[in-house]
Amino acid sequence: MAPAVIFLLIWMLVPLAMTIYYSFQQYNLIMPMYNGFAGLTNFTILLSDPTFWKSLANTLIIVAASLVITVCLGLALALLFNRTFVGRGVARTLAVAPFFVMPVVTGLIWKNMLFHPVYGLFAWVARQLGLEPIDWLAHYPMLSVIIMITWEWTPFALLVLLTGLQSLPEDQIEAAKLDGASAWQEFRHIVIPHLGQVLYVVVMLESIFFLTSFAEIYTTTGGGPGTATTNLPYYIFQTVFQQNDIGIASAAAIGAVILANIFAIMLIRFIAGNLNAGAAR
Repeated sequence: MAPAVIFLLIWMLVPLAMTIYYSFQQYNLIMPMYNGFAGLTNFTILLSDPTFWKSLANTLIIVAASLVITVCLGLALALLFNRTFVGRGVARTLAVAPFFVMPVVTGLIWKNMLFHPVYGLFAWVARQLGLEPIDWLAHYPMLSVIIMITWEWTPFALLVLLTGLQSLPEDQIEAAKLDGASAWQEFRHIVIPHLGQVLYVVVMLESIFFLTSFAEIYTTTGGGPGTATTNLPYYIFQTVFQQNDIGIASAAAIGAVILANIFAIMLIRFIAGNLNAGAAR
């Protein structure tokens, strides 16, 4: 395993080390004559930038909202598809299909085919009902981004949770029914404890991907209107490719890494505490 471990360490540590190095450098691509050691200047500029704090708040909103919606909707769909009904195979395939669409394609589909105020499906439905079409990306940009991300990632939660449900022993459900348990009691005391570790996996993996959401924003809102949908990855992108400032962008990237670790530690402690409490009961 040593070659694989060494490769992974190099793959992860070298970019991280370079990011840390450049975060302490004044390194602007269009002003190379002023490059040099900057100390904590990049972090000072970053922390005094209101756009950075706005992007941080937007990132947390996207992660929290998308996480709640995808887990709840994925669990509901998993419970549905765990039952037997006519056309279950076709319905399951259609429900899982959005997960295999690339993020850039997802953004283009929603921007041009669904959200478009003139040619979009939602605008057509509104006109058929005698209503005024809504320019979703202009008037509800954050909601639009969350809808796109949840549409794309709900199938992932569905797949993982459905796999967990299918491993639930049938005799436990039958015993609960014989004891007179209601459907809610079965769900609360049997299904949820059984899915504890599966939910942990879903929450952890989705949190990581939601923190790095970029393509959906890049192809639809461009971080706007203004900074309404600018999250940390898009803020870093703008700093590098529009301001050409590698130093401040690296400092922002270090902030994103710190945020991801804080988020992961909080989730691990919260979920582990619930699992331990459930085991104790």
